[in-house]
Amino acid sequence: MSEEFKLELTVRPRRLRAAASRRALVEETRLDPADLIAPLFVIEGDGEPRAVESMPGVFRLPVSHLVAECRELHELGVPAVALFPSLDGSLKDEAGTAALDGNGLVLRAVRAVRNEVPGLTVITDIALDPYTTHGHDGVLTADGGEVANDATVAVLAEMAVLHASAGVDLVAPSDMMDGRVGAIRAALDRAGYSSTGILAYSAKFASAFYGPFRDAVGSATGAGHPPLDKRTYQLNPANRREALREVSLDEAEGADIVMVKPAGPYLDIIRDVRNHTGLPVAAYQVSGEYAQIRAAAERGWLDPGAGRDESLLAIKRAGADMILTYFAKEAATAMSGTV
Repeated sequence: MSEEFKLELTVRPRRLRAAASRRALVEETRLDPADLIAPLFVIEGDGEPRAVESMPGVFRLPVSHLVAECRELHELGVPAVALFPSLDGSLKDEAGTAALDGNGLVLRAVRAVRNEVPGLTVITDIALDPYTTHGHDGVLTADGGEVANDATVAVLAEMAVLHASAGVDLVAPSDMMDGRVGAIRAALDRAGYSSTGILAYSAKFASAFYGPFRDAVGSATGAGHPPLDKRTYQLNPANRREALREVSLDEAEGADIVMVKPAGPYLDIIRDVRNHTGLPVAAYQVSGEYAQIRAAAERGWLDPGAGRDESLLAIKRAGADMILTYFAKEAATAMSGTV
């Protein structure tokens, strides 16, 4: 076709894409370190960090290293961390009783971080899977056939009070038991911790993307093994309306923040939840999402920084106010322009 051919167009959207400065002026969604929460794994001892093989670049951190990592994150502008224990198998049992140890690993980690990095928001996981030999998120019925809802909620409420007493800012029940948000809120208030918030895993799906996390915390099965069947309490990936029902229940029971997990494969749910509630919405870019981006980048199949940033931008664009991501430190460093 002739170079002289001209369309008679009044509207040419490319005008606003022609230069970086113009693209910046009309950019609709921006990522900032303040949007990010860093999930961190903590282990006993004074040794060196231990790599999580299925999550390149992620480590299980002794408390002293955890404190140093938290300090770096805070200096980069990341406002919060979420702590998960990786316990020695000898401390686990069928009932997850180590979850109620008043001097347990996570509580000691919370106190250390609170003392050394007081400006950082500390979030802790309220669930039993890191503490049980079977790897489920609660205690089992007498016949071992299923997770007992009400008995589990009683333990979780007690666990949340212990975490609040250690100085945690937000407890994050990730178990998906019925009624646990209301029970935890009531227990916290009775114990005098009305200022401790609840970040509820409100729409947590029975996903195939959790394998590397289970490897990291040493729950019953990890990456490369058949997953535990948690479909009696986690949401069916096929269901959108059910997710909104769970969000409504958690909001009514006193949740301060609601969360969708996983994030990337559930962008439609994030948008649904954002349109459904006035509460802040979190999304968890889970271990499998992180691992697949890392694996593709290691093979040269995508640009690691561009893939990371686009995945996070999509989650925020879908409606998340905050994103739990294993890319938090790396992304915040890139945003600061230091790399």
